Amino acid sequence: MFQTTPSSPAEPAVPHAGGVSEDEFRAALARLTAGVVLVTAHDPEEGPRGEDVGMTATAFMSVSLDPPLVMVSVRNGSRMDELLERQPHWAVSVLSEGQRHIAGRFAMKGRISDRLLFEDMPVVRGEHTDAPLAVGALAMLECRTEQRVTAGDHTLVVARVLAAAAPAAEGGPLTYFRGRYRTLG
Repeated sequence: MFQTTPSSPAEPAVPHAGGVSEDEFRAALARLTAGVVLVTAHDPEEGPRGEDVGMTATAFMSVSLDPPLVMVSVRNGSRMDELLERQPHWAVSVLSEGQRHIAGRFAMKGRISDRLLFEDMPVVRGEHTDAPLAVGALAMLECRTEQRVTAGDHTLVVARVLAAAAPAAEGGPLTYFRGRYRTLG
């Protein structure tokens, strides 16, 4: 089997019931390069005109071509999880290497209100979802939730793609590897 080393010399890693510690799991999965997306939705129930909500995600993938399905993983109890439970329409902007600031902005813990996060960000509204899409993204998808699956401390949200576009954005994709945003090249 694998030989593992503790996360710090003074403290051995504490394994979960399955035998792998949270530190070991994170260290191993940090070696998986992932694309970075901005998941957005419009919350019509928040305030007089509603409010836009967004989150950075690296756990996003294509699920099916026929029908066109995608999946995003959201943390249970997060604002996005609660919103997507009652709002089936949402959108995804596949971020370009020049949009690292957007990824960081929407990934902050203890961040300011979503309204302020979107305030100076150029967006277009999704025709099918009314969700904001980041101008300059490599690709944009509008989605409708078809299924929610609880998976540990996250929920997998499977959605049908209602519209997809690949604008002529410059540069390559923004990626996430070993706990940092990176670019290809």
